[in-house]
Amino acid sequence: MKPHKLIPRTFVILTLTAALMACAGPGPKPTSELQIAESSIQQAEANDARQFDPVLLNDAQNKVADARELMDKSDPEEEDYTEARRLLEQAAVDAQLAGARAETEKTQRAVAEISRSIEDLQNELETDQP
Repeated sequence: MKPHKLIPRTFVILTLTAALMACAGPGPKPTSELQIAESSIQQAEANDARQFDPVLLNDAQNKVADARELMDKSDPEEEDYTEARRLLEQAAVDAQLAGARAETEKTQRAVAEISRSIEDLQNELETDQP
């Protein structure tokens, strides 16, 4: 191969490589993780987590807001999406925990109410007996 033909080929290869590297973005946005986190928050709110564990629910909502901020940057980098993905996973877990704690609290209150009713009935039976 003649040396004068090597230079244009090398230039073309380098140019294509640079163009491919420039096109490589930060990867896909973590939209599925966002949907999971938002769904977990909605489920926790439906389970009255706002009443029983508002701090953890607020933490989850703040993490989603922080993740959205990272995702909506005008020029995001791969680390931004990685951090957003991590925040969204934490938010989903926090929301699920808040929802589970709310369910547990409601169940404990129901059990306490049933126990009081049983105790009242037993007291009535004891007082009615001669």
